Formats: sequence, structure tokens, C-alpha cells
Amino acid sequence: MNADLKFMAEAIAAARKAWGNTHPNPAVGAVIVQGDRVVARGYTQPVGGDHAEIRALKDFREQGATVDAHTVLYVTLEPCSTEGRTGACTDAILGSGIRRVVIGAIDPNPAHRGRGVALLQKSGLSVTSGVLESECTDLNLIFNHWVSTGKPFIAAKIATTLDGRIATRGGLSKWITGPKAREDVMRWRSYFPAIAVGSGTVLADDPQLTIRQQGEPERSPQRFIFDRNLVTFRDERPKVYTDGFASQTIVVTPEARRTAAEAFSQKFGIQIWSLNEQNGDGGIQAFLDHCIEANIYGVYIEGGAHLLSGFLRAKALHYLFCYRAPKLLGDHSALAPFFGREPASMAESVQLAEVKHESFGDDQLMRGFLRYP
Repeated sequence: MNADLKFMAEAIAAARKAWGNTHPNPAVGAVIVQGDRVVARGYTQPVGGDHAEIRALKDFREQGATVDAHTVLYVTLEPCSTEGRTGACTDAILGSGIRRVVIGAIDPNPAHRGRGVALLQKSGLSVTSGVLESECTDLNLIFNHWVSTGKPFIAAKIATTLDGRIATRGGLSKWITGPKAREDVMRWRSYFPAIAVGSGTVLADDPQLTIRQQGEPERSPQRFIFDRNLVTFRDERPKVYTDGFASQTIVVTPEARRTAAEAFSQKFGIQIWSLNEQNGDGGIQAFLDHCIEANIYGVYIEGGAHLLSGFLRAKALHYLFCYRAPKLLGDHSALAPFFGREPASMAESVQLAEVKHESFGDDQLMRGFLRYP
């Protein structure tokens, strides 16, 4: 394997240790190499902490290592060139004496894109960029979208049979996919700062909507329950209203339900977002605006079909994770993940772009960006 590919893969592995813990900053990994050996590693710390390059440089010094002509810094994202809560990483690199830097992806922020590379090159450093670029870009789907558009990144997850069904006609869906695929769902859930489901999913499955990964304590993202008619407030309240993470649950309902919603909020201590609808969008644009105000940069939608279809119709769904199991229901009344569109031809279909494929046992994952006709 080419040395640059080998060591960038090491930097990507470092970045994954920061995955989901750096919002709104990107998860970045860095390694410092001498000869054929990684001598220091670093990854982005939570907001206000060190960037990956700074952590790697600190680790390098703590190891008692010294820069020589063969010292190379590998970093998954173009080093920042402006000073925020922390100093500019380009300044730290220039001060370290390292003369070669290898970069995975260029900063997607239009205000900064390419600036770090130009500064390093202007100072005489050798800079190589675009090494494992796709893999490095894939580390930061939320950040890339946010800095490019100023809007939250909305992704959806579905699990289907071979004939494209997410549940039986009676609404039963446990389990379509196997344990390995469900572990991957949990991994992606850990990346997103918020998760959303519709009231039907809550009533049918009573989901926990928490992050449960082996060897780690259970934790919860921000949890959104889209409940247009406030049907989830019943005598036997669902887990999301009663568990240890109930304070992180928000019910999303129309402005017309505000009075009733506020009564439930006072009774059960659950947060409410009452949203105005715009042009029959079900309050989706208002929801996105609220997310911006609340500094929520990414939302992972896990169903059901009404919620998924609403975001699709509003063209507010940006990314799709589609897990597929080798099962057939063969029932036209079984539940499909999307409805409401009536394309006259395949040219009018919504398509996935930059598609990635993975396998988890017998199950398959296809994921990519949605492109609307």
C-alpha cells in the first residue's frame, strides 16, 4: 500500500474516536509519522478543546520526539487558518518545523476553503491533498452540510425487505434486519445530535431512542416526537416520556395544538415545540428554523412512513440510509417507507448520489445523498 494511503487510514481511525462528540466542529484525525512509523496521534476534542493537529503535536512532544527531514503530518481535513476558541492550526504547524503535510479533504467552508493549504505552501511546506478524500469527507456529513448551507442536515434510516416493506400490514417490524445491521444503526445514531420519530412509531414500538453500544454507558441524543394530534400522551406513557433521559425529549406539534400541548407539558414535564405550517408542509420548515435556533445541526429520522414522506415531499430530506434484508413479505398491504409522490417516469424519481454500499452479515446497506428532480 502507498505510504500516504496507509497513514491517512491511521488518521481516519483517529478521527473516528471523536465521532459524534465535536458538533458543531468536524471530527478530525491527525498522525505524525517518521520513517515508516506513527509516533504521535490526535483527534478533535469537544468544543473549546484542542483540534486534532494540536493534540498530535502535543503527543509528539510528550513522546520526546524531535522533528527531522522525514517527519510528516497526516490530517483528515485541511488545517484551520483562522483563530477561534483555539489558535489557528496552520500557525502551530508552521511553528513545529514540520515540512510536509498530507491532507485528506479540503475545508468545505466557502470562507476558508483552500486557505490553509495556500498558507502552508506560501511558507515553503510540501502539501499533498486529496488522499482518501472520499473517506475523509464521509467523516463529517453534518459539518459539511452545515457550513455549506447554514441549515441542519436531515438524514433518514429505513430497514426494508426485498420487496421494499418496512412492516407487515399490522405494523410489525421487529426484526427486519439482523444484529450486525442494527449495531451499525446504533453507530450512526451515535453520530447525530438528534433523533426523530413519528407518533405512530412511538405507539407501535415504544422505542428507547437512546444510544446503546457495547462497553459504553447508555446515553441519549435530543429526541423529537412528531405528534400532530398529541396521541402519545396516554395513561401508560411511552419510555421517551418517563425514562432517565425524558428531559431530552421534545414533542413537535402544530401551533393549533399549543393550548393542549402546554397543558401536557406542565403535567408531564415534557418540552413542546408548537410550529406554524407553511404551504401545507406540516411545520417542517418551522422545525428546521427551530433547530437552527437551538444549535441542532443534524437530525436522524427513524420513522415512520408519514414522517419520512412529509420530509420527502418538502424536499427537506438530504440523506438516506437504506438497510435491506433478504426477506420477502409479498403483501401489497404491507407498509412502505414512503408515499405521496406520483412520478410519471423514472426521470421524475428521487435518486441517491455518491452512493456507498456495505454488508452486515446477510443484510446490505445503501446510503447516499438525495437528489430531487
